[in-house]
Amino acid sequence: MIKFKNLKYLLIMILIVNQCTKKDADPINQKTFEVNKSEMEWKKILSPEEFDVLRNHGTERPFTGSLNNNKEKGVYTCSACGNPLFSSDTKFESGTGWPSFYKPVDENKVGETIDKSWGMTRVEVHCNRCGGHLGHVFEDGPKPTGLRYCINSVSLKFKKSVK
Repeated sequence: MIKFKNLKYLLIMILIVNQCTKKDADPINQKTFEVNKSEMEWKKILSPEEFDVLRNHGTERPFTGSLNNNKEKGVYTCSACGNPLFSSDTKFESGTGWPSFYKPVDENKVGETIDKSWGMTRVEVHCNRCGGHLGHVFEDGPKPTGLRYCINSVSLKFKKSVK
């Protein structure tokens, strides 16, 4: 039998965890972006998978994204707002199952937020124009930056270069 005192602490912990995981507690949801839409507006223009990743900070399964093996020359843009984010010139094969880049086209195009989900601390990256979740950045990438921007394919659209 659970003692009342232990049950009380359990309920308090559940309330604390619930408050910490709410979208409103997320700093990214408190920032104002150039492209600002309601949840319903985003649902109308994004596919369910895009909405899950871009707006709910979801992650696509590794090795399933359409852009992971893309070798064409061009620019990768935010699939929600069209903001140019990464160049094919900075894309590399990381073996992780997600498209990886060692730098964005411009540091101001991509923002960073500390992500403490899943029992670890990581650096989340988002589109600085609409706030869409892109993926994470790690310090295990190639030269010249040593960074690996590990990005969900569904967060990106590819615009092929015209020769």
